[in-house]
Amino acid sequence: MRHNKKFNHLGRTTSHRKAMLSNMASSLIQHKRIATTLAKAKALQVYVEPLLTKSKDDTTHSRRTVFSHLQNKEMVTELFQNVSVKIANRPGGYTRILRTGFRLGDNAEMCIIELVDYNENMLKEKATKKAARTRRSTAAKKADVAATVAPATPVVAEAPAAPAVTEETPAAE
Repeated sequence: MRHNKKFNHLGRTTSHRKAMLSNMASSLIQHKRIATTLAKAKALQVYVEPLLTKSKDDTTHSRRTVFSHLQNKEMVTELFQNVSVKIANRPGGYTRILRTGFRLGDNAEMCIIELVDYNENMLKEKATKKAARTRRSTAAKKADVAATVAPATPVVAEAPAAPAVTEETPAAE
């Protein structure tokens, strides 16, 4: 039986998979965005999100737990000093996967995995969209519909006027 055996092995041995995910997590924390295959990005998302949650609580125990996964002292420092400050008020969903197409060589689906709070373009776009939403009552909608259905005065079409022709005279020198 295959109970509780859901994660993707990615065609690698356990030690190779753990080392690869550790390196990818370190690269993601360092560069805030990496390009990879979709399968690896999904596996990395499951791997790195709990580490980001641990980084919100800056204690010795949480630092040691994260270090046991990352094995990179500089990235642990970066995570606890810079990244955790930005994600402090976010309740989860720290990463985003954006599909970019297919690789030419083997047609593997490629994507970009990034930290959500570090993409300035999407943060600006989200702020402008949120301001545009309004909520209206049904009475206001009915009044708008009634105003558009029955115009107040009939419109009479007028004949177009002939274009005015102006002649230029040479200026006196």
